[in-house]
Amino acid sequence: MKRFEIYKNIRKRAVIFGLPLSLFAVMMISIIASLLIIIFSFSFGIIISVLVFNAVLYIALTRITNNPQVFQLAKTFPKSISNKRNSGLDYEHD
Repeated sequence: MKRFEIYKNIRKRAVIFGLPLSLFAVMMISIIASLLIIIFSFSFGIIISVLVFNAVLYIALTRITNNPQVFQLAKTFPKSISNKRNSGLDYEHD
């Protein structure tokens, strides 16, 4: 008989349509907004542009999911952590 390990953190890695839950929520808000735009507009160009916008947004969100380092501009941790007050004077030479 097989034994399965209990996995309690399933929501951390949950994926819907290739997107994590937070990005999937962004996509759903965009789709609902685009449906409202389609309902209240009578222009064919606006309908096509909304569909193209949703497709581009989905592609961008999947790329962000696959490569999260794109938006990481600064280092996560500082070089050193200290309680001392920073006087601005550096006595060490490299």
